[in-house]
Amino acid sequence: MSTVPEEDFSGNHDDSLPLPSGGGLKSKLLAAFPPFASRNFRLYFVGQIVSMIGTWLQMVAQGWLVLEMTGSAFWVGVTAATSTVPTLLLSLFGGMIVDRYSRRTILLWTQALSMMLALILGAITLSGHITIPAILVLAFLLGSVGALATPAIQAFISEMVERKDLPSAVALNASIFNASRVVGPVLAGFMITWVGTGGAFIANGVSYVAVIAALLAIRPTAAPPRPAVEERPIQSIRSGIAYTRRHPVIRAIVLFVGVVSIFGWSFMSMLPVVARQTFGIGAAGMGYLYSAFGLGSLSGTVVVSMTSGKVRADRLVIGGILTFAVALAAFTFATWLPLALFFLYLSGLGMLSAFATMSATVQRLVDDRFRGRVMSIYLMVLLGLMPFGNLLMGLLSEHFGTPAALRTGAMVTIAATIFLFMSRGEITKAWQEYRTTTEA
Repeated sequence: MSTVPEEDFSGNHDDSLPLPSGGGLKSKLLAAFPPFASRNFRLYFVGQIVSMIGTWLQMVAQGWLVLEMTGSAFWVGVTAATSTVPTLLLSLFGGMIVDRYSRRTILLWTQALSMMLALILGAITLSGHITIPAILVLAFLLGSVGALATPAIQAFISEMVERKDLPSAVALNASIFNASRVVGPVLAGFMITWVGTGGAFIANGVSYVAVIAALLAIRPTAAPPRPAVEERPIQSIRSGIAYTRRHPVIRAIVLFVGVVSIFGWSFMSMLPVVARQTFGIGAAGMGYLYSAFGLGSLSGTVVVSMTSGKVRADRLVIGGILTFAVALAAFTFATWLPLALFFLYLSGLGMLSAFATMSATVQRLVDDRFRGRVMSIYLMVLLGLMPFGNLLMGLLSEHFGTPAALRTGAMVTIAATIFLFMSRGEITKAWQEYRTTTEA
């Protein structure tokens, strides 16, 4: 492994990107976003962003539909939790599969299944036979498919770009989610008004055609290294867990992500409640709340991509999470919609600056043989613990009000960030010892 200075355990500075020759716009863009030099990554990027806009249509429409059917913040939280529970239950098996089979093939099958489930949900909704149990079942099934697709996507990125370009590629991959977050919720608000939630679900199903077409057009590269002797599935999972536990930097990131996932990220499930109860706005106005956070997140991923190798990772992580938490707390006090949108923008900027940096750091440091399993553990903690956060936010909101629930989450997130800041020296020392041992 590369040498890492004592003050920055991530090693982000080692693979600084040289500027392409020439001073044209194309050269400047490739200097800022080097993964776009890869044809495969360009195809993936375009197909995935169309599909993710559709995903946001469904996420927003689903939350709004549940709120209309029940009038309960608790059930909104339950529905959001149901879609993420499979990540907690199945991600480890998903990571094991990703390390054994073609990631491109896995993605083709999972995107096709996701399309089918979205179309089924849309058809049931349009027929007028939709029920809360049906929504919960389909949300669980879609989450189960995602438990395999998400680590496959993260691992597949490393097959499309060079290792030195991984931080930028991970940030750009996050920007797909967040660029679509800017467009998707607003479009969802208008679609709910014009064609209803069922129409939004159907549109999501159709959007999967773009990513399936992109995956079919991608030219597979050399397969990542596989173990000489295949382990049994359970032993393979144990090996991935043991590797994650031994690696001091990855272990610290996973633990920190778990806390932020439960107490910070889960605020998203309460935005439909905030839209209706605090600002008295409908579906279209709710879309602006999601989009403000998404625009900030998009800004954050661009910052990470352009500063890769120039700014220490620990500063981006700690500064980003503090910005997110403080802005989220301020958002709960805002009663003027434009000010609330501004605070959500800052929250998104801070959150994704931190999370894109942490994800890129894990991608850079992990051994290729364990990539699928380690990314599945990372994503299991990030997404799989959200059900607990969603349920917690729903319960606190029901009993103490949504602002109090969000403030509680923000305060816990700030405390965890301060603890991480105070532990930087110990993490760095442990990382140096680990590197010395593995290199010996």
